[in-house]
Amino acid sequence: QVQLVESGGGSVQAGGSLRLSCAVSGRPISMYHMGWFRQAPGKERESVAAINWYIGSTYYLDSVKGRFTISRDNAKNTLYLQMNSLKPEDTAVYYCVADRGRLPKDSGGQYDYWGQGTQVTVSS
Repeated sequence: QVQLVESGGGSVQAGGSLRLSCAVSGRPISMYHMGWFRQAPGKERESVAAINWYIGSTYYLDSVKGRFTISRDNAKNTLYLQMNSLKPEDTAVYYCVADRGRLPKDSGGQYDYWGQGTQVTVSS
């Protein structure tokens, strides 16, 4: 069984930065494609960023390209999302996602494991 625990959320002003972490237990993170999703109140869930476990290629939602960076530390079994130049529209609950076979980049996709989420609030 894989467990994902997010941390690092909080409240910041527009233009600020946050780094989200996702601690993975139960299996080595290197066995999974990993990603971050978010869901804002009244909006559909959307995939924000993802990283391929094997070749390390990445995917980003267009609106976060150049501002967010996804990375993984296999030794610490942890996934990160560095978020810079935050905007009010980035406000959402952010979820860590893991899947054995598919890169978690499809907003409507069903993936193997999900964390409980961490709140990010960006004020103008």
